[in-house]
Amino acid sequence: MLNVVLFGPPGAGKGTQSENLVHRFGLVHLSTGDIFRANIKGETELGKLAKSYMDKGALVPDEVTIKMLESEVKKHNAPKGFIFDGFPRTKAQAAALDAFLAENDTTVTAMLALEVPEEELKTRLAKRAETSGRVDDADPAVIQKRIDVYQKETAPVAEFYRDQDKYQGIKGLGTIEEIAQRLYQALEA
Repeated sequence: MLNVVLFGPPGAGKGTQSENLVHRFGLVHLSTGDIFRANIKGETELGKLAKSYMDKGALVPDEVTIKMLESEVKKHNAPKGFIFDGFPRTKAQAAALDAFLAENDTTVTAMLALEVPEEELKTRLAKRAETSGRVDDADPAVIQKRIDVYQKETAPVAEFYRDQDKYQGIKGLGTIEEIAQRLYQALEA
């Protein structure tokens, strides 16, 4: 089973590149952002709780995120693998993911980290706000808070996978196709 953690700051292109990886390798895309939005739209208890954190640009607590993710994974029978997009965001989540996957006789194959300069992230997020209607991308203060939270709380997760020799940094600049080719090469190597 091919299990990929697609990693990077907000606006790095994880959602876009996940679609390419799904088509290339037949994986199931699990985006915590999409899972959160579905729970928020469905007004589930977990969704309401997640929204209260997301509206402030803060991370949703691990236990809430993990429960939502495990529920989604269990919906799929005999998948070729998963792309974890936006998860794990903390070392505790990474350890929880490893434990959950081990219970299911599998493991994370690789962490592919999209590396994009901060100014480019801000430009991409502002453009996404215009086209997607995502209010969390429209406010420069919330964007900066999300980037700051990523740098402080999420970026250290890379160390977790470096220690397991599963981390691969991928240049996240260029055309969508160029970035996709870099990701394919990393997984097919």
